[in-house]
Amino acid sequence: MDPDEILLDVEERMEKAIAILKENLAGIRTGRASPGLVDSLRVEVYGSATPLKTIATIAVPEPNQLLIRPYDPGTLKEIEKAILASGLGLTPQNDGRTIRLILPPLSMEVRQKMVARIRELCEEAKIAIRNIRRDGNKSADQAEKEKLLSEDECKRLKEKIQDLTKEYEDQANQLAKAREKEVLEE
Repeated sequence: MDPDEILLDVEERMEKAIAILKENLAGIRTGRASPGLVDSLRVEVYGSATPLKTIATIAVPEPNQLLIRPYDPGTLKEIEKAILASGLGLTPQNDGRTIRLILPPLSMEVRQKMVARIRELCEEAKIAIRNIRRDGNKSADQAEKEKLLSEDECKRLKEKIQDLTKEYEDQANQLAKAREKEVLEE
């Protein structure tokens, strides 16, 4: 592998780690309703577990309410079961065509637990980024061993990998801080 390929691979994988973090953070409840709360909820329909967002529209008619309108009204019961089994602590209200989820206000204790979970997710993302750095450094060392890179080129490549690591760790921290702020505000 040449240095550009190694760097590109490292950057793509770090970008994926950040994308996963964003997706995980979207599923954490704040004081306001957000479709991200139930987007990736899997519903057992048509013989397989399907993400809710592919079988229904999810709207936010009020700041503390989600409205789920399935494309096929026959899937209402399955959606209801999935919401109850999800552990979100929300009780679906089924009117025969749509499901309403009323989000109760969060207690400070629950908010603190969510902040702790956000920090866990952030740390997991940073660990993934550091593992990617380790892999990139191994690839650089291997390229040097195979005489594809000089010692100086290898050192420069490792410095660029370290810069990317710092950049993506900072992104993870910023995402987590923003989500913490949303969770803690009333």
